[in-house]
Amino acid sequence: MATEQLPLYERIDNVSRAIITFIVMTGTFMAILDTTIVDVVVPKMMSPLKTDLYGVQWVITSYMAAAATGLLLIESLTKVLGLRNLFLIGITLFTLSSAACGMASDLAQMIISRSLQGLGEAFIVATAQTIMFSIFPPEKKGIAMGIFGMGVSFAPALGPTAGGYLTEHFNWRYVFYVNLPVGLLVVVLGLFILPKVLEKREKLHFNFVSYTFFAIFTIPLLIMLSKGQQKGWFQSPFIVKLLFISIFGLIMFAISEILSKRKLIDYTIFKIKEYAVAILIYAFTLGLSIYQIFYLIPLYYENLKSYTTLQTGLHMLAFAIFIGFTSFFAGALSDKYGEKNILLINAFLYFTTSIILIPKLNYYTPSIKTILLTIPLGFSLGTFFAPVSTLAMRKLGPKTQMGVSFLHYIRFMGGSFGTAIATNTLQSKISFHYDEISAIQNYSYISNYLYQAKTYLTQIMPEHVAELKSYALFGKVQYLMSSSHAFQDTFRHAGYFGILGLSFLVFLFIPNKKKD
Repeated sequence: MATEQLPLYERIDNVSRAIITFIVMTGTFMAILDTTIVDVVVPKMMSPLKTDLYGVQWVITSYMAAAATGLLLIESLTKVLGLRNLFLIGITLFTLSSAACGMASDLAQMIISRSLQGLGEAFIVATAQTIMFSIFPPEKKGIAMGIFGMGVSFAPALGPTAGGYLTEHFNWRYVFYVNLPVGLLVVVLGLFILPKVLEKREKLHFNFVSYTFFAIFTIPLLIMLSKGQQKGWFQSPFIVKLLFISIFGLIMFAISEILSKRKLIDYTIFKIKEYAVAILIYAFTLGLSIYQIFYLIPLYYENLKSYTTLQTGLHMLAFAIFIGFTSFFAGALSDKYGEKNILLINAFLYFTTSIILIPKLNYYTPSIKTILLTIPLGFSLGTFFAPVSTLAMRKLGPKTQMGVSFLHYIRFMGGSFGTAIATNTLQSKISFHYDEISAIQNYSYISNYLYQAKTYLTQIMPEHVAELKSYALFGKVQYLMSSSHAFQDTFRHAGYFGILGLSFLVFLFIPNKKKD
């Protein structure tokens, strides 16, 4: 057999494989870290960008929209440009747009720069996962996804720590500038080291009509999920319009795909049972559950415990380390014992941590105990990413790039839904528990509390001010207790979605029907 016909993993030695892995994972880690490292500095951008809290949220929304819509470009662009070139284009675009974000002087510049950065991330992550899957032999695919999972899961958990440190010791703009030396290093190494065998090219065949309608469906939906809580959901004409535009885009996309001879999406990948199950697990467990928890934990530390951004990051560091540490070993075990068996173990671990342990976090939980309670969750998440990715990709063959792109599209969309659900649930539960606490208050207890508070405060301020302060203090205590209960409820609800997703594993144990 000619060398060119051999699989890529047979054409490179172990040293080359290790170097390629370093290059690809460094770029991936940089890109995915940016999804959460920026979140913690968004409030600090308001004054320099001359906007308010609602305006600055477009910094995140524009990134998500560009990344999600960019993912379905990748399969066609890979055929034209090759994996190597598209990966390097993604790194270059991400690095240059990071510099533009750091130098942005107003909101419009930042939104444009973040959109380009999101597109760069889409190119990086989807091509990187395909490269990693291609350079490892079949018996080590799990290890490949374990290494990739370290980046995908460890990076977002590390984001608050890195963002807090850079903001506290430097400036919020360094959250973007930190990407420049890393991006430059990856581009230089990639140009000289990434093998040209990743450059297989074909003519461009792309369904622009379907893609346009798919973008019309995706972008308004993401904006709706991002702005829904602020606008009052469907009480707002703006949100209702976005919903109708999104539905219109989806209907037209479906019609276009039915009538087109060249589909935008290769729907035969969903006939592969392992891939179909993995997509469902990704949507429910990763998107609607894990991303809720990623969103809620920093809020718990900052809003309820009143920690600084850096303190929040440091409290999440052990959690992040355990995700990365466990991911590699979960990948190796997937190769040895099978992905579905490792995911069964993960289902038990995730149930224990998300339904039982994490909802124990409340206002009174000591600092060290919060760290100890999140470490088992990190262990649980580490056993999730590698086996579910390997399960999805192992049988895709030449359709791997399409499968990977759609997998990450589900990650973005599921994460957006998860964040919206978490925000809505948390706010509604705070209101519910506030009213509940008010209903069971004892009049004599409240009177005694207010009297003692007023007596103490009168020693340091005028009596009429002390009286107002005592009422405010009581309201603050009641709000903190309401928030504490609300966080516990929302953590538990997030866990339910995860268990629902992992329940789809049962289909993997149902034998396929034999064809006559």
